[in-house]
Amino acid sequence: MNRSDLNRRAKGWPGWIVLVFVVVGLVTFGATRDTGPRTPDERIESISKRLACPVCDGESVYESRNTASNQIRVAVRQAVDEGIRSDEQIIQDITVIYEGEELLVPTADGIEALAWALPAAAFVIGVAGLTLAFRRWQAAARRLGAATDDDYELVAAALDEQRDES
Repeated sequence: MNRSDLNRRAKGWPGWIVLVFVVVGLVTFGATRDTGPRTPDERIESISKRLACPVCDGESVYESRNTASNQIRVAVRQAVDEGIRSDEQIIQDITVIYEGEELLVPTADGIEALAWALPAAAFVIGVAGLTLAFRRWQAAARRLGAATDDDYELVAAALDEQRDES
């Protein structure tokens, strides 16, 4: 098997299937990875950075010094200190209290994970498609070969004819 046969096979449908599995595997790994045990302060900071200040525009609870943000930070600290609930459960409790308008970053599961993964996947597929199209166009242009003197004469005659008609 020579190198061009191997390239053709890699660019065919088996190559695309392998690419899809790799992308799905990486997205799954990224969405489900665990960073390991964290201190309570790290958990509070992480949760506070994911929640939006209910009064401020574009600020997280972590950044804001508003009274409402302070109350949310206190509630997060109490929930973490209790040690009963996970970070996701604490965030869910707070979003229920504030009617779901407190998330700065979507959760990493379900449909909200797709909201992050689909645009990235569409970008990768788009770049791959454009790369493939450009390579095909280059190959087609190479097959045509270089322009001959007859080609240049034909173009010159067509341009002269167009000028005469104007």
